[in-house]
Amino acid sequence: MQTENLTALIQAIPKAELHVHIEGTFEPELIFALAERNSIPLKYAGVEALRKAYEFKNLQEFLNIYYQGANVLLQEQDFYDLTMAYLSRCREENIVHTEVFFDPQTHTHRGVALDTVVNGIQKALNDAREQWGITSLLIPNFLRHLSEEDAISTFRECLPFREYFAGFGLDSSELGHPPIKFERVFEMVRKEGFRVVVHAGEEGPAQNIWDSLNLLHAERIDHGVRSIDDPELLKELAKRQTPLTVCPLSNLKLKVVDNLKDHPLKKMLDAGIMATVNSDDPAYFGGYLNQNFRKTAEALKLSKEEILKLAKNSFKASFLSEHEKERWIAELAAF
Repeated sequence: MQTENLTALIQAIPKAELHVHIEGTFEPELIFALAERNSIPLKYAGVEALRKAYEFKNLQEFLNIYYQGANVLLQEQDFYDLTMAYLSRCREENIVHTEVFFDPQTHTHRGVALDTVVNGIQKALNDAREQWGITSLLIPNFLRHLSEEDAISTFRECLPFREYFAGFGLDSSELGHPPIKFERVFEMVRKEGFRVVVHAGEEGPAQNIWDSLNLLHAERIDHGVRSIDDPELLKELAKRQTPLTVCPLSNLKLKVVDNLKDHPLKKMLDAGIMATVNSDDPAYFGGYLNQNFRKTAEALKLSKEEILKLAKNSFKASFLSEHEKERWIAELAAF
């Protein structure tokens, strides 16, 4: 497809985003604005100096600066402003449904009350639904570099807010923190009736995906790109139609792939995998959802049919009701 036609198509089609960390949508301009509002000194001279720091060699280097940015989030209004900025981008990019991750421990460990975090985010989600019709679900993630005991404590702390949460996930440093470490907490999550999503097979091996499926009973795998290394796993994912929430620009930025032309997304589609495109931490990784679609489509020479398939998958893989899924899939059929 020609670039203009490709850009126009991606802009026009309705899309769902299923893998985005609200703390990862924190643009440098907003970090500085909130730092000033909350009288928090930053070690960067200005917005451009901070943006230059967004050059990472691996996941851990990214996480280090990611957690630094989160330090300026203190008040309910801060979380509202952060979330509303992302939802405004959704409106611009025709993202009609989003399932938003947040990391409770990142904030509660700094002394920020969980209700401050949840209320700020949820008010923005409610306002975006009322003002723009954008539907959303909220998914807390456990930080895997912390202990399972800490995750269990966090889960119990989250239960009074259960009406706001669709499920629970697992993120942060994958290496050295295999899924089995969190088997007990996800058993608790399932017993309470929540959905389960797990980051796996990003910097870790394909075995982490197997273990997320078999030990944690994940319904959706976040990233999952290392599944390409295991033909049996690819067959199993295709057979189960387990969705993978793939984040191409994130994979490029964090050196999971050296070149977008080498990204396995097209091979996943060819293997019958229910792959989706997402932005992960777009402020840090150089692109929101439409940019991920466009750059990946150009690099992998995706057809119009494949782009529509990815958009359709985003609704099929979502936690929307079947009625809502059918509504958006029918809209896509018009293209």
